[in-house]
Amino acid sequence: MISYKLSPHQQQVKDVVHWFAENEMRPLSMEADRLGKVPDDWLNKINQLGIQLNTSSFGDDKNGREKESGKKVKRERQANRLAVIATEELGWGDPAIALTLPGPGLGGPPVQSSGTPEQKQRFLSIFSKDEPPRWGAYALTEPEAGSDVSGIRTTAQKTAGGYILNGQKIFITNGARASWVVVFATIDRSLGRAGHRAFVVEKGTPGFSCTRLAKKMGIRASETAELLLEDCFVPEDNLLGGESYYENRGSSPSGFRVAMKTFDNTRPIVAAMAIGIARAAFEYTRDLVQKEYPKHGRFYHLASEKLACAELEIEAARLLTWEAAWKADIGQPNAQEAAMCKAYSGKIALEVCAGCLELLGPAGLDGQIVEKLYRDAKIFDIFEGTNQVQHLITARHLYEPYGVRV
Repeated sequence: MISYKLSPHQQQVKDVVHWFAENEMRPLSMEADRLGKVPDDWLNKINQLGIQLNTSSFGDDKNGREKESGKKVKRERQANRLAVIATEELGWGDPAIALTLPGPGLGGPPVQSSGTPEQKQRFLSIFSKDEPPRWGAYALTEPEAGSDVSGIRTTAQKTAGGYILNGQKIFITNGARASWVVVFATIDRSLGRAGHRAFVVEKGTPGFSCTRLAKKMGIRASETAELLLEDCFVPEDNLLGGESYYENRGSSPSGFRVAMKTFDNTRPIVAAMAIGIARAAFEYTRDLVQKEYPKHGRFYHLASEKLACAELEIEAARLLTWEAAWKADIGQPNAQEAAMCKAYSGKIALEVCAGCLELLGPAGLDGQIVEKLYRDAKIFDIFEGTNQVQHLITARHLYEPYGVRV
């Protein structure tokens, strides 16, 4: 059974990341929101210090806990748990800045899980303090294919030495600044999911461009791009996994599986960031109520009850998220748990922030942090699959044992 007590190493990761969030991210938070970007000098400083706090940086298990297995001692994988523990603290600091930290970002998991050894070396080795700040990105969503991933229309036509890609991608985090982007396309729409392929498209490739940066209600400092592929040639070496990954699989939708496996790993991370937002709003409001209001007044008792409910919701969301991460670490399917924690955490982030604003009144508005957190929280109800999609995934797992298709 999963233990909810942090190991010494997990606690150390939590403490270090919280220090970073409190001392480096929070002081920059409101300015970055006002500017709509994270200042380049700050990003350069963080990169030169060698601070690797992008969520994908917790993808190795060098510090895994040792467990006895017969006569052998093996390391217990805990990369996903470390990622959600650290990401909650980053979300507490500032979710937009967290999404902007240099690193492979959401493009990292599919390269790590499905790339060839050569692709992993080529695309992941560029993220180093000895190099300028660099980013990776993940491009799946399209104007007519967001929640319905199977409906992607970006095409990949086989040609000598590679593929020609044509299509449009939207809502791509760090899409304009990324050194490379994992782009999903179909070789034949009539094949449905079986036609999906994943390509690593490098910045500067002819026919690959950013057409617009979105202006948003929340996470304003995070770059959200629209990307266009026009007769964009991508060499065979950039087909994620290589041709052999798709050979002899019949109708098995390998490219679609890459996307879904990525979501199973990243949805708990997104959930953890939403929990960090909720916790930040809760703690700010709790501290202000304790400081400003009489301990025996009617408002104090009302606020105490509302804050107690908020703490309950935050804790429940955290436990759901930890379970999803734990199942991923021990190699068990976690699609249902990933969907549940993502849906629940996005929902409670909005509810907790709204409740805190209600308690704070004017003190929570006019450029205050809780108002910003409320704006930031909304996207967690949407990206990485809307809550309606998470409910559908959960329902499928609920009825699957009965042979009912949802």
